[in-house]
Amino acid sequence: MKFIRRLYDWVLHWSATPHAVGALFLIAFAESSFFPIPPDVLLIAMVIAVPARAMWYALVCSLGSVLGGMAGYAIGWGIWEMVDNIFIGHIFSQAVFDKVVHAYNDHAFLTVLTAAFTPIPYKVITIAAGVSKISFYTLVIASAIGRSARFFIVAGLLYYFGPLMKEKIEKYFDWLAFAFFALLIAGFLAVRYLL
Repeated sequence: MKFIRRLYDWVLHWSATPHAVGALFLIAFAESSFFPIPPDVLLIAMVIAVPARAMWYALVCSLGSVLGGMAGYAIGWGIWEMVDNIFIGHIFSQAVFDKVVHAYNDHAFLTVLTAAFTPIPYKVITIAAGVSKISFYTLVIASAIGRSARFFIVAGLLYYFGPLMKEKIEKYFDWLAFAFFALLIAGFLAVRYLL
């Protein structure tokens, strides 16, 4: 937990620099198509550091995530056969991927919307959407609604309850870090066993 605490402090320090917005955009973009760490960590740190820019950060995070989802769709739609061995077994299993593809048959919009809002690993959803060749507009609209709702709610809560939240995060950081990683693992398990 000490390493995580140092990483948190480092992120919080850089969150108030001019490079933070670019980093937030890039992490949100990458997480929607191939990167395993969600952008929420940096978003939270940035909003706590500069609460007045909370909605701007949420917008940047949302845009990066939706554009990254489009990149994930492009991976699935155009080059999946060349890169599937990079993803299958390393980032997600074939069984999980097959379940997501199957979920698109009847509920494409709802599948994307749900995954966009929850801790379910979003890259599985976006790449599978491309492989399944669901409507690109379905992906974009559901992603825009779900991802924006998620990031604006996080930013809004931190904006309105920022000082209290910062104090609680500082006081209970080890427990919150553990809870965050537990939610991340739960998201992966949900994809594996529920979809």
